[in-house]
Amino acid sequence: METEVLTPAQFADFQEVITGTLGIKMPPTKKVMLQSRLHRRLRELGLESFAEYHAKFFGDPAHQATELEHLLNLATTNKTDFFREPEHFDQLAKDVLPAWLRAPSGPVFSVWCAGCSTGEEAYTIAMVLAEQQRTFSFDFSIRATDVSTRVLETARQAVYTEEHAAPVPLALKQRYLLRSRDGGEQLVRIGPDLRRKVRFGHLNFLSPDFGMREVFDAVFFRNVMIYFDRATQQQVVAKICRQLRPDGRLFIAHSETLQGMDLPLRMVAAAAYRRLPGEGAAP
Repeated sequence: METEVLTPAQFADFQEVITGTLGIKMPPTKKVMLQSRLHRRLRELGLESFAEYHAKFFGDPAHQATELEHLLNLATTNKTDFFREPEHFDQLAKDVLPAWLRAPSGPVFSVWCAGCSTGEEAYTIAMVLAEQQRTFSFDFSIRATDVSTRVLETARQAVYTEEHAAPVPLALKQRYLLRSRDGGEQLVRIGPDLRRKVRFGHLNFLSPDFGMREVFDAVFFRNVMIYFDRATQQQVVAKICRQLRPDGRLFIAHSETLQGMDLPLRMVAAAAYRRLPGEGAAP
């Protein structure tokens, strides 16, 4: 099958749709990436060229409505690991949770994993909090969201290779991971008790209203801002702050910064911020 190449004009059209829908930056350097990922989609649809795909996408509104989800899934990059940037999980267990236990803000300690990808971060949070339950009496819940329906399906299945689960400490593997009955597969699955603690759902950070009524005690919003321009970063984090209770903690990636943004936050540690009370504060 001859797919030719994605022309600059075709890329520009898809770029406009992707950035307009998700806010994700799509500079010209991303053309090769998108072209490579579209190859497989063309094969699935039985199309012969990028030109044919482009014509169907922009020439048939009904087709575009059904195909948009696939295009957006192709445009998102999902890189995550268990226990990535572990200092934040230490702070969660040794600082944020103990403060909550002294003065609970509600019946459960609630965490939002915003931009959860394939689920490793959300399940890491669940393991950390489940470990604390071995010492303290409390309940917790985790909301995990992503814009990609493809990665959400993987997250819900909660099946990973043993190699991918290597960062999980041995004691936690023994308590929370189930090995495949087929030893040759070298797969593990998050145990059912832990899976029940995490609720996965679709969320686009560009949505005017996130549609969530919950107010969280901690939010992990890590390695997501890098895909947005500065104005979009400000808008998205401001909306996230409305879902974070006063004194709640926001974690971003160590490679990211909120410097210069007008937000109700105060840095308390590297890439960690405390939600200040005041205007726009969560109820």
